[in-house]
Amino acid sequence: MEKYLKKAKEAASAIATLSPEKKKSVLKKMANDLVASSSYIVEQNRLDMEEGQRNNLSEALMDRLYLDKSRVETMAQAVREIADLKEPVGRVLEGWVTDNGLRIEKVSIPIGVIGIIYESRPNVTSDAAALCFKSGNVAILKGGKEAQKSNEAIAGIIQNSLESEGLPKAVISLLPDASREGVAKLIKMDRYVDLVIPRGGEGLIRYVSENATVPVVKHDKGLCHTYIHKGADFEEAIAIAINAKCQRPGVCNAMETLIVDEAIAGELLPQLKAAFESHDTELLGDSMTRQIIDVKEASEEDFATEYLANRLSIRLVSNIDEAISHIRKYGSGHSEAIVTNDHKAAEKFLNEVDAACVYVNASTRFTDGGAFGFGAEVGISTNKLHARGPMGINDLTTYKYKIFGEGQIR
Repeated sequence: MEKYLKKAKEAASAIATLSPEKKKSVLKKMANDLVASSSYIVEQNRLDMEEGQRNNLSEALMDRLYLDKSRVETMAQAVREIADLKEPVGRVLEGWVTDNGLRIEKVSIPIGVIGIIYESRPNVTSDAAALCFKSGNVAILKGGKEAQKSNEAIAGIIQNSLESEGLPKAVISLLPDASREGVAKLIKMDRYVDLVIPRGGEGLIRYVSENATVPVVKHDKGLCHTYIHKGADFEEAIAIAINAKCQRPGVCNAMETLIVDEAIAGELLPQLKAAFESHDTELLGDSMTRQIIDVKEASEEDFATEYLANRLSIRLVSNIDEAISHIRKYGSGHSEAIVTNDHKAAEKFLNEVDAACVYVNASTRFTDGGAFGFGAEVGISTNKLHARGPMGINDLTTYKYKIFGEGQIR
């Protein structure tokens, strides 16, 4: 492990000073090579899918795992979009001149060596690799064992692209020891690794956060809420709620709990129930909800669960303060939404809800690097330091101060 990480650290100096033009051309080469090798990637993915079926992976995990030629083309397009993003390294973030004439610039630089630990989705391999490369960082990737063959295929193609452009393979690589012991070693190698980004299940996030000596930016679960305030337009509220839950239930920015004001529940809940039933959503509700519509009982555990499935808990509240209190208790700090035409209520929700992304009259499904205009993202950070929300290339940089003098002494 130490020998492997030493090579990664050495590669960091090679990539940190690459010109923007060189990085762009290499990324375009990676994208083209992925498309050219799509049949091979899909064949390796088929082996992972068959293994997943044997291991009874959930429908949500199987959907995340699956690749076809269209999804490989989408992966390649994401790499092209990253290539075309504005250069993140070398930006002058601030500049000023001190009283004694020193000219100081705060300039963005790569973080260095970044370990990214993730589960299921093989497209993360190309996304994370491209984002790290564009931002001048070395990427050490550790995907889930359920996508091992897919990840190996994608990483191998990317490494061939690097070598053909005269760059070392160590710039982007899969962690050679993918076992729990290998991860345990990686997250303690702060001599060589500058940042670890875990994204996946609660168990993985907790393990890395509790055991790492390398700095961690965690991408935790998405227990997201939509609150339909009494000042909402019903048609708009139903459309937003359906999209937030049903458009893709197995992702972290999907809604898990719907909160509705009691004042409108009698009229709105039957309409919501009919809309969700047309999408085959399993509904659970608190006692007050069940007095209005016939649904299963939602337990305390249900309100604390990220379903990642077409299942939804419903809670009625008497006012906005009660809604915010519920979100504070059960939310994961990912994405929260209010539907209302009441400006004061919207401002109160925006200001008092503590989450990376807080919406007014829009679906939580927009918490995404692409939707925010960042290109692909390395994940959705639920940290407060140093990055929060969709984590794009600018969040994969740090900074240094460059100071220009004319003989000043102190």
